[in-house]
Amino acid sequence: MILTINGGSSSIKFALFEIGGSPEKVCYGQLTRVGTIGTRFTVNSEVTSLPVIATTYKGAIDFLVSWLEGHISFSDVKAIGHRIVHGMQHTEPGLITRELLSDLKNISAYDPDHLPYEIQLIEAFKKNHSDISQYACFDTAFHKDMPSVAKLLPIPRRFDKLGVHRYGFHGLSYNYLMEELERSSGKQTAHGRIIIAHLGNGASLAAIKHGKSIDTSMGFTPDSGVPMSTRTGDLDPGVAWFMMKSENLTPRQFNHLISRESGLLGISETSGDMHDLLNLEGTDIRAAEAVNLFCYQVKKWIGGFAAALSGLDTIIFTGGIGENSPSIRARICEGMGFLGIELNDERNHQNAPFISAAGGVSIRVMHTDEEMMIAKLVYDMSAVTAKEQHNIKDIHHA
Repeated sequence: MILTINGGSSSIKFALFEIGGSPEKVCYGQLTRVGTIGTRFTVNSEVTSLPVIATTYKGAIDFLVSWLEGHISFSDVKAIGHRIVHGMQHTEPGLITRELLSDLKNISAYDPDHLPYEIQLIEAFKKNHSDISQYACFDTAFHKDMPSVAKLLPIPRRFDKLGVHRYGFHGLSYNYLMEELERSSGKQTAHGRIIIAHLGNGASLAAIKHGKSIDTSMGFTPDSGVPMSTRTGDLDPGVAWFMMKSENLTPRQFNHLISRESGLLGISETSGDMHDLLNLEGTDIRAAEAVNLFCYQVKKWIGGFAAALSGLDTIIFTGGIGENSPSIRARICEGMGFLGIELNDERNHQNAPFISAAGGVSIRVMHTDEEMMIAKLVYDMSAVTAKEQHNIKDIHHA
């Protein structure tokens, strides 16, 4: 078995995969609303009958490890794979060693909403199951070959030498979708001009050409790009300076403001959940403005990426909003016929796999599976590790 752990800022997802010709998912679940009252625990899409209250992330981790130990045999788990959001200099998935863990701790300040929690998860499994190899799968790795013009930030070069440039995120999702696109539609389609819109509580877009990321909306941190559930997206530096000065904010307080109190929540002042906002927009102008801003910004990124790609062949909508909200997809695509982007209203309403009108850009709705991608990467890496260990034994025997 391979166990995958996907630690977010307020959620922890897990899945168990049986190793055969390729990993097969046999169990999955998640803890949501971690760190607040009303934490929910779901297994195989069913909410457990027992209420779960995890007032801290550590409490959620302790609960999850204990639950897993009571429901699966860790003697059958050959490897644990972790989604690591920010890797900075790490551009390939790898075995989690003492050195790698130290590197992650050193850069955790660059992604305070994810890395500290992901490190806690690694250390919890290391403490309880030190004999099981753990692997890091980096969200940033998919974008490592972006051209320099897409990576550079317009700041003094000395910061670039410190690793301050655009990285991009949601890479495990993009990687999975590109593999699925090639599997289902062939290499020619997968090597076309593609925009993937991963729209959920965290949202980003990627421009992909010849199977490679050439640009993406998130940059140095996952807080940038389009407005999200509680994150600002791109923000005028002057606004940042004004906010910190007017409310006398420390860097930590400012980060909390832009990552936990802003975005759709900040604009609506009621909710950062798109489902809630759509229900409210008929009677609440603030909710309506939040929805409109989100769709407008995604539309702008699609137009910009179509220019960067020198045309467009395929758009893929994915993520909780991208997969399940016909209304949002329709608003994003409205008025974009000049780029060949036109929806088939009936298929869009049905959340069909293909929702485009005939003759234009192919518009698809695809389910993403970051846990499956982690399992595939870990399966490949553990096979390589086992082969290397076997070769070492052969050398020692010789």
